[in-house]
Amino acid sequence: MGGLRRYRLWALPALAVLITLVALAWFTPLMSVREVRIEGAGAIPEDEIRELLQVPATGSILRIDTAAMAARVATMPKVRSARVQRVLPSTVRVRIEERAPVLYYDTPEGAHLLDAGGIEYAIEPAPIGVPKLRTASPSGADALTRAAVTVATVLPPELEAQVETVHAEGASNISLTLRDGRTVLWGSSEDGERKSAVVLPLLTRPGTVFDVSSPSLVTVK
Repeated sequence: MGGLRRYRLWALPALAVLITLVALAWFTPLMSVREVRIEGAGAIPEDEIRELLQVPATGSILRIDTAAMAARVATMPKVRSARVQRVLPSTVRVRIEERAPVLYYDTPEGAHLLDAGGIEYAIEPAPIGVPKLRTASPSGADALTRAAVTVATVLPPELEAQVETVHAEGASNISLTLRDGRTVLWGSSEDGERKSAVVLPLLTRPGTVFDVSSPSLVTVK
C-alpha cells in the first residue's frame, strides 16, 4: 500500500504538469505558426497558395486544420495534389504536386493544356516539346481526347521527345506525326505497353510510315 501511495503522490503532480503543458500548447500563442514552407510550387504563385491556406496569425499550430488547408490548395487548377503538415514547433510545410501537360490543343482563346489524367487545367502557351492534339471535338470530356492522352502517357521517353502531333480521328485510328515528318500509326489506345516496346526498334528502319496498331504484326512503308 505504501508503494501505491507514493506512486499516486508522484503521479498526480506529473499529470498536473502534463495537463498544463498541453493547455499551453493548445490555447496560447507560444506555438503559433511562424513559418510557412512551400515546396514544389514551380510556376504557381506562392502568394495565391498562402491566401488559400488561410494560416491563422495567432493561435497554436496544433489547432490548425491541415486537411482543410490541403483541400483548399488542391482546388487550384494547376495543382494535382497538395499535402499540408505541421513541423513543430512553429512551421507549416506545404508540398505541391503540379499538373504537367502531356498534350495541348488550340482554340481562339489559346492553347488548352491537358495533363496525364485528361484534365484540362490551363489556357496558356504550351511548353516546348509538348505534342499538339488534333481531333474533331477536343476537350477533357471527349472520349477521343482521353484516348489520345492515354497514348501520350505510355510513349517511351525517346519517342515522346520526337512527337509533334497526335491525331485522333477515331477510337482505333490514332497516329503520331514526328518532328522529322515520319508517321507512326498507333491504332487504338489499347496494348500501349506492347506498342511502346516495338515502336523504337521499328523506327530504326528506313521508311516514312510505321504501323504498330497490331503490335504482333508491325509494318514499315
